[in-house]
Amino acid sequence: LLCIVCTATAPRTIQTREALQPRTMSEGAAAPVAEVENVPTDGPMDINTGVRMVLKKALQHDGLARGLHEGARAIEKGQAQLCILAEDTDSPDYKKLIEALCAEQNVNLISVPTKLQLGEMAGLCRIDAEGKAQKVVACSCAVVTDYGEESQGLNVLREYLKGR
Repeated sequence: LLCIVCTATAPRTIQTREALQPRTMSEGAAAPVAEVENVPTDGPMDINTGVRMVLKKALQHDGLARGLHEGARAIEKGQAQLCILAEDTDSPDYKKLIEALCAEQNVNLISVPTKLQLGEMAGLCRIDAEGKAQKVVACSCAVVTDYGEESQGLNVLREYLKGR
């Protein structure tokens, strides 16, 4: 083929019929694997581990709104089932807004100590080869709109919220 702009020839790739056919698992195609951080399931689970598990499941099922704008929108629409708020937000007005919206819509509110911890829980980071979080982005608010499937972490959270 001749390139009109630079008048140079471009290499042409020819694909055979076999290359265009979808491959099956028996032909060597790798199955897609979702990366989920390992959470210990043995012994009694604390509330932070339960929140981490619920956020991972919600992220897998596309049921997580991250950040102030997405979170406030999900709460106002009535889609929110749980709201997690960082205690060290940049502005106290953010905290007041989310608390007021949650009180108005009767959404359960849980707070975590730092926004970096919440960002890591909400999946706003890269996981390196050893399984450690790298380049964590801070997140002030995360709202769960869909829990996904039932898990031990969700049961722990429900028991915690009943006791409050």
